[in-house]
Amino acid sequence: MQNFLPRKAAAAASLIALGAGLATGMGRIEFKGSPAIASPNQSNLIAQSVPSFAPAPNTIRDVVRNTGDAVVRIDASRTVSQRLPDFSSRFGNDPFFERFFGGQLPQGGTRERTERGLGSGFIVSSNGQVITNAHVIDGADRVTVTLKDGREFEGKVVGVDSVTDVAVIDIDGKDLPTVKLSDSDKIEPGEWAIAIGNPLGLDNTVTAGIVSATGRSSADIGAPDQWVDYIQTDAAINPGNSGGPLLNARGEVIGVNTAILREAQGLGFAIPINTVQRIADQLVANGKVDHPYIGVQLITLSPELKDQLNNDPNSPIQVEAEEGILVAKVMPNSPADKAGLKAGDVIRTSQGTIILESGQLQSQVRSSRVGDKFALEIERGDRSLNITLRPEALPQG
Repeated sequence: MQNFLPRKAAAAASLIALGAGLATGMGRIEFKGSPAIASPNQSNLIAQSVPSFAPAPNTIRDVVRNTGDAVVRIDASRTVSQRLPDFSSRFGNDPFFERFFGGQLPQGGTRERTERGLGSGFIVSSNGQVITNAHVIDGADRVTVTLKDGREFEGKVVGVDSVTDVAVIDIDGKDLPTVKLSDSDKIEPGEWAIAIGNPLGLDNTVTAGIVSATGRSSADIGAPDQWVDYIQTDAAINPGNSGGPLLNARGEVIGVNTAILREAQGLGFAIPINTVQRIADQLVANGKVDHPYIGVQLITLSPELKDQLNNDPNSPIQVEAEEGILVAKVMPNSPADKAGLKAGDVIRTSQGTIILESGQLQSQVRSSRVGDKFALEIERGDRSLNITLRPEALPQG
């Protein structure tokens, strides 16, 4: 994911939108020795030793044949103005600087230059709707979409959501090749994962591996400004893969490749396609996404954290509970503030469900809608209280 646009400052330096990955070979299992002299018993042992989960011959090739035409290259560019220094007013009477600059001191002004970025995407409708990453095209003056067969289209940005790193582009086409989408809620670690994209400008590159894990939080990968629970994969992801599809063995998209960890190998991350669909639908309908927001900072309680807080003379919070979700801070004038939630409260249940980790509540909020009623049961000191709040749209900027 070769990105000319800077990521949000809050994103940790360990996260790179496109980086190096570790390819996982998935060829045939070969056995040394001549099969002509193998006894029947030896042949049976060899057959039994082939893993039962091995893909059918040419599975990956067939996926690429059926899906690869719908994977596109995205070139984005923008023109920026650069302010030039004015040396004439500062060093105009200095003969050294006049000689250094050949007798003509720079007199300031501006100079325009073009910044370019490269990424991937995939077509989801035959009339030209394309999905990619927000960081691939955000801020671009011009977007060009190139199909595998060489056709080029001018891309129109429908909407960009930096919170989930999802963007939608329209191109003026008919009867275009499309991908099939899977249900990313049903994938499990150990399933095959196939990535197609344009790493480092090498168009239509295919890499393969497995789904290494699901439900990786943005905090897990050092991107606290992103509201996504990621799919982790060891399929190689490199600069230029951003926005490209992560596919299962049936050739269905399970995620959108978006990030790696700089210091690691074989740790790539994709946005689950169910999240992408939800965001893309809102971008198409409204051109933006209203993310539900309640305005609290949360910490998962433990006996160790309780002791640390209660024994610290500078701690503004004292707690009785040893488990639950501690409200560490309430933002002024937020939905939580308006509903009466306070720092030091311990949340026990949300929407009638017992919750013991802050990530559970965060997932519930993210999957809700702005204006939905949210019922919380809390402990405040030795009292139990019921609080109802309504998420508002996440403030912009």
